[in-house]
Amino acid sequence: MIESTQKSSEKIWLAQLDQKERSTLFATFSGWMLDGMDVMIYSFVLPSLIVLWHISKGQAGLLGTSTLLLSSVGGWIAGLAADRFGRVKILQVTILWFAFFTFLSGFTNTFNQLFIIRGLQGLGFGGEWAVGSVLIAETIRPRYRGRAVGTTQAGWAIGWAISAVCYTMFFATLPTQLAWRVMFWFGILPAFLVFYVRSHVTESEIFARTANARLTTSRAEFLQIFSPHLLRVTMLASFVALGAQGGYYAITTFLPLYLSARGLSVPHTGGYLLVIVAGSFCGYLTSAWLADRLGRRLTLMLFAALAFIAVLLYMVVPIGNTITLLLGFPLGFFSSGAFSPMGAFFSELFPTHLRGSGQGFSYNLGRGAGALFPTLVGYFSSRIPLGVAIAVFAATAYLLMILGVLLLPETRGLELTEL
Repeated sequence: MIESTQKSSEKIWLAQLDQKERSTLFATFSGWMLDGMDVMIYSFVLPSLIVLWHISKGQAGLLGTSTLLLSSVGGWIAGLAADRFGRVKILQVTILWFAFFTFLSGFTNTFNQLFIIRGLQGLGFGGEWAVGSVLIAETIRPRYRGRAVGTTQAGWAIGWAISAVCYTMFFATLPTQLAWRVMFWFGILPAFLVFYVRSHVTESEIFARTANARLTTSRAEFLQIFSPHLLRVTMLASFVALGAQGGYYAITTFLPLYLSARGLSVPHTGGYLLVIVAGSFCGYLTSAWLADRLGRRLTLMLFAALAFIAVLLYMVVPIGNTITLLLGFPLGFFSSGAFSPMGAFFSELFPTHLRGSGQGFSYNLGRGAGALFPTLVGYFSSRIPLGVAIAVFAATAYLLMILGVLLLPETRGLELTEL
């Protein structure tokens, strides 16, 4: 009888959350959803910019890399600020920042202008995850932490789907010269989320309990993440983040271009991408659930290995469009699911007073290194087929991810107050 009740409780874990947990989950989920929408807009306007601005694939990859490189800096800065000034305050700043610069991207007219604006947008993009993932990890009880943080990650897929729908709608009804601008202007929407955060989300109790002590500590305390007892964890976590993000961005940055090169029209490309997005959403949620059942390490390695196989099948094996459509689901499922356990895993690897800076640095150092992958794919695609270039760099990234996870400890069920 007790076992039956426990199983029932597991099935409706969202209903077990209290009001504060639900509000925080909704806010961080929405923030990451809108963050995903803004970031993925670029991949949809990319084919048009290549034609309209006469830029190369290498330059196109560089535009994607500029955002990711600056996001690695923004993530660390936001993590440091969140450790000092609070998670909720800095979360609001990052949301406003990336929404504003996405909107501003729609007014650019040259490669150099967009390069600068996209880089500035990346500062907020990187900061939002670094702060939001720490906030949700500290707010949700250990029993549901993996699922909650992973569910937050699933918001990215919803944002990606919104971008795909807007792409299909705007490019089918507006001139290309205007459609890509409207896509960016649409990215101002996340700014309105700040009103919800201000009125419904409160600081985590774990952070609040240590706030007074934090004000008296050295401003250079964040350097402790490089101390002998934490350096190994910091660098291995960065390695894991590099693998997941390097693989993901190598795939997604050029997906619309890859599909259009197969002769697909705008509506067909949007349809194929929605299948990938559907797989992505399911992958996030499945991996989040498995992270609490199988553990962080096993789930991460499983999804990285299957993402490795999926990208090779999708990009390298000669298949028809129908099979490509069907394979889009597992490609999105495993490449996105590889992220879900990371927020909880990284939060459990660092102590409270260093959690924002440690997690922000590791995740975003990995993102900064992974940011090179779209540029490398772009340049190598001038020598080898685009699909092969994507597969080579994505597969390499997932192998690196598996290696990093193997060398880190399991943390499932850990009380953050113990750190």
